[in-house]
Amino acid sequence: MSNQLDIESKKGRILIIDDEPANLKLLNKIIGSQGYDNLVLIQDPREVLSAYKEQQTDLILLDINMPYMDGFEVMKKLKELNDPIMPPIIILTVQHGQEYLLRALNEGARDFVTKPFDRVELLARVRNLLEAHIAHRMLHDQKSVLDELVRHRTEELQKAQLEVINRLGMAAEYRDEDTGSHIIRMSHICFLLAQGIGWSQPDAELILHASPMHDVGKIGIPDGIMLKPAKLDADEWAIMKTHASIGGDLLKDENSPLMKMACEIALTHHEKWDGSGYPCGLSAEAIPQSGRIAALADVFDALTSERPYKKTWTIEAAVDLIKSESGQHFDPAIVEVFLLKLPQIIKICRQFSNLKD
Repeated sequence: MSNQLDIESKKGRILIIDDEPANLKLLNKIIGSQGYDNLVLIQDPREVLSAYKEQQTDLILLDINMPYMDGFEVMKKLKELNDPIMPPIIILTVQHGQEYLLRALNEGARDFVTKPFDRVELLARVRNLLEAHIAHRMLHDQKSVLDELVRHRTEELQKAQLEVINRLGMAAEYRDEDTGSHIIRMSHICFLLAQGIGWSQPDAELILHASPMHDVGKIGIPDGIMLKPAKLDADEWAIMKTHASIGGDLLKDENSPLMKMACEIALTHHEKWDGSGYPCGLSAEAIPQSGRIAALADVFDALTSERPYKKTWTIEAAVDLIKSESGQHFDPAIVEVFLLKLPQIIKICRQFSNLKD
């Protein structure tokens, strides 16, 4: 690390700003003699900002008393750039007053060297500040790389989690239909309804990814009931209804917001606004909003899809059913949004199926 730091320091870019050509020449000779070969000499302070922006700068030697723009104004302009790793500034001055030097330090300078220059002192201050800044920049760059790696890995894990969720949702749906496309349509309808009732974009995306798990509990229902082409009898229906509780049990005790919402939806998407649903008989606002959204999206798509036990309903018939069940099965506010978003919902259903009027 020490050897690497020394190499990087020698390559460091140093701006030297002084209106006196003799001072620039002297500083160039003293500092250049130690192997620092990336020196930029500026006589006109009005050129500092453009020079600074051209390339990454690691140290600035700055005179205070200059025409056009004094050193304090130069520091102000540099500070306004909001550089996250602003290079240290060494003030070059003939002034020795405490008030004057304190002002320089308060306005952004890190150190100062008095004129005429003492060669040993100047080089020591340049070396110390330059090495400290280079080390800081190397750590900053390393942190940026690590942050990017963490971000990339987090994205990979999130994608993997979403893939598992979708695959589990499809596993349940494959036992109920041929393609598993129901969960795609239903989740996109949930997303649209969530947006329509005022959910934030992140929350709407959460229900988009959580809702495919709504029927995961069907994995625990026997095939003889799941695939029965006729109406279920009372005992069979009682078993079928347990899929909501099974789904809730499968998904509970997870801490991620995504899995918490998936559990919430699996457990409550068969609850009804009037309290006649299952498994808990919740009503109105006691039903989580995610469950109320999923309930409507699930029923509409189920009605307009062909299943082993039913034929496809027309869009008009399904919409009439939704309207008639407003305030009974469904949250009236969500029904209102559903009707407003109906053209987009129909587009979703057509996009992911062969839905016809």
